[in-house]
Amino acid sequence: MLLKETLRHVARTQMKELESFEYGVEREELKEIDINSPYAVVLSGVRRCGKSTLLRQLAKEAENFYYFNFEDARIAGFETADFHKLDDILHEEFGECQHYFFDEVQNVERWELFVRTGLDHGKKFVLTGSNASLLSRELGTRLTGRHIRTELFPFSYREALEMHRSEANSETLSRYLQSGGFPDYLRYNKEGGLRELFNDIVERDIIMRHKLREAKTAKEMALYLLTNTGKEISFNSLKKVFNLGSATTASSFVSFFEDSYLLFTVPKFGYSLKKQIMNPKKVYSIDNGFSSANSASFSEDRGRLLENAVFLHLRRKNREIFYFKEKNECDFVVKERNRISSAFQVCYELSEDNKHREINGLTEALNEFDLSEGLILTFDQDDVFNIGDKKIIAMPAWKWMSGQC
Repeated sequence: MLLKETLRHVARTQMKELESFEYGVEREELKEIDINSPYAVVLSGVRRCGKSTLLRQLAKEAENFYYFNFEDARIAGFETADFHKLDDILHEEFGECQHYFFDEVQNVERWELFVRTGLDHGKKFVLTGSNASLLSRELGTRLTGRHIRTELFPFSYREALEMHRSEANSETLSRYLQSGGFPDYLRYNKEGGLRELFNDIVERDIIMRHKLREAKTAKEMALYLLTNTGKEISFNSLKKVFNLGSATTASSFVSFFEDSYLLFTVPKFGYSLKKQIMNPKKVYSIDNGFSSANSASFSEDRGRLLENAVFLHLRRKNREIFYFKEKNECDFVVKERNRISSAFQVCYELSEDNKHREINGLTEALNEFDLSEGLILTFDQDDVFNIGDKKIIAMPAWKWMSGQC
């Protein structure tokens, strides 16, 4: 439990710091979030992707508000009971406000009790958190039907263009494929920061949070998966590679990586949920620059850089993404409203040697899901192919990712 004067000093200095805060690039999610919603607005995502900035951008829309950052080292030891003390201080210092903007609130156990009580009294909450599983578990038990989640990622291609005041073209796409979208890295170009971020995520959000004894193995597996972005993995294969006791341990590790937004897995499409679970999955990284800084080989493969960027662009708007593989393979099919609505192939450069493989994989998916049109996303090629009653459009990824299509 903290002293009231300690909380008062921290609250004052944090609110004062907001006055000189640089709000930077306006995030695409800003216009989609209603801070006056009767539900708690939850911003979740990987560390350092800009959640705090978006939180502060949203705070500007409120006439009066309270702001508090729970990652402040000065409040180490903050307990559930301290919320009421903090609430009293906020009222005394800043008057009556409807809106609460809480940064990294998951650092306090049972924080959801205070939020639920506030919601019951008509208060508005916008919260950030870095751990998907922690937030979803707590929200599921305490705030059922009382929250709206928005996932935040590192900068999209369009946001990176805005930051650099650049135009969409193959040159800026090439730069984005290498650098990714972590705001600090784009601003300062220091790879060491991305390596420190990797260590921070693995140690704080995975090893410490889940009390893992196999710390070295967890770090090695995370690096291995980031290095093998776009490739198929199975829990049995990971068990053998890392000499684990069971495939269940490998599965747990991967779920921890996903919960911390370090990476994502994409299942093979199947009409049976059991088959989806049993089949190999593909793994994708949270960010190209992040993977390149932590894996020497990743940045050398332009095709995988493009595929990972395309996946992230899709994942920002869609949670149900699969790869399709029968006789041929299609990189991504997207499910919306209980049906596959679109199919995408990614090919850095179409050539006479690979065009039939790429077209056949996409066409097979279009036939399977009764779709009339599919996209092949390339680095910088335009083309159109008519295969029977199916239309295949080849398009530069920079046009598609910038919305010029």
